[in-house]
Amino acid sequence: MAFDLDGIGMTSRRTRERLVRRLEKSGIRDSAVLDAMAGVPRHIFIDEALAHRAYEDSALPIGLGQTISQPFIVALMTSTLLDVPRKRILEIGTGSGYQTAVLSSITSKVEKVFSIERLEPLIPRAKKRLRALKITNVRIKHADGYNGWPEEALFDGILVTAAPRLIPEELLCQLTPGGRLVAPVGEGDTQELRVYDRPSKGENGDFVVTTVNRVRFVPLVKGIK
Repeated sequence: MAFDLDGIGMTSRRTRERLVRRLEKSGIRDSAVLDAMAGVPRHIFIDEALAHRAYEDSALPIGLGQTISQPFIVALMTSTLLDVPRKRILEIGTGSGYQTAVLSSITSKVEKVFSIERLEPLIPRAKKRLRALKITNVRIKHADGYNGWPEEALFDGILVTAAPRLIPEELLCQLTPGGRLVAPVGEGDTQELRVYDRPSKGENGDFVVTTVNRVRFVPLVKGIK
C-alpha cells in the first residue's frame, strides 16, 4: 500500500501547517518539535475514513480500543521529554506509530527510539508507516510495557503513552542518571501528566516529580495480546 504523504484538501500540507500554528499559539515553543509536527503526516496513521479529521486537535480511534493522541498532547509530551537532547528514548505504547515518528524525526536531539507495544496487530501497521517515511532509527518490540526493555537499558528518556495508576519501578530503574520519564498517571478523570527526573550521576536524592497538565489517556494494561 502506497501512502499519500503530501495529502490533499483536509490532509494537505497547508492544513498541517495551520495545525502547527495553533500549537504554537497554545504554548508549544520548541522549534524542533514544531518542525516535527509539520513534517510528520498524521493522516497516514489513522483510518482513511477519518483522514479528513487528521489535523483537528483531537484524539481519534485506531482500533482495538486504542487512540492516536491529540496533536497538542503529542507536542507537549515531546517537548517536555526533550527539554535537552536525549539520545536513547524508550516509548511505552507504540500504538499507531505517530508519536514514534515525531520523536524519531527530531534527530538533533534523538538518535534511537525503542518502542514497546502490547497489542501485536498494531505493530505491522506502525512499521509500514514508519518505512513509508523512511524512518530507520526505531526498533519496535511486542512486549509488556510494564517491564520496559531491560536488554537495551539504560535510556536517557522514557515516554509512556498510556496511563498507569502508579509508575512501574522497572521503568524508573531503566533511566540513566539525569534521565527523564514523562507519563500520564492516574485513573479515569484524575489523570495528570507528570515528569520524573532522576538525579544526575554523583547527586543524591530521590526522583524529582512535577505535574505538567491534566490529561485523559487509555489505561496502561499489563500483559500482551
